[in-house]
Amino acid sequence: MIIVNVMNDNDVLTPGMTAQASAEVNDSNTALTMGSGSLEVFATPAAAALLEKAACKLLEPYLDEGMTTVGTKIYIDHVSATPKGSVITATAKLMEIDGRRYTFSVWAEDENGEIVRGTHERFAVKSDRFMEKTISSHKK
Repeated sequence: MIIVNVMNDNDVLTPGMTAQASAEVNDSNTALTMGSGSLEVFATPAAAALLEKAACKLLEPYLDEGMTTVGTKIYIDHVSATPKGSVITATAKLMEIDGRRYTFSVWAEDENGEIVRGTHERFAVKSDRFMEKTISSHKK
């Protein structure tokens, strides 16, 4: 189960806003299951996805109808392993808004402290147009 919290009371999206997403480490998100390693610890790809989820949820209420965001960059250092049964809390802090580009500082923690840190970038796109372009580019 993933729990998401957006921590802001602003009507306008501004740098400094944060959102969190939490998940328990279980059989579905270990390195062994995801194929990113051979151990039953929280997988780096799962960490990246949880960080992206926090960023998405922060932006979602501020997007116009028909818009969404897509992740374009994520740079993370996975600095500590977390076993099954632990709870991971990922945080995305909006650092910069440049037109349709949003840059975040991201980190995740378990009950022992920080496990992941890095940066993430997302772009706002028109959902329908993005999907049309994606599908048509793969028909060639």
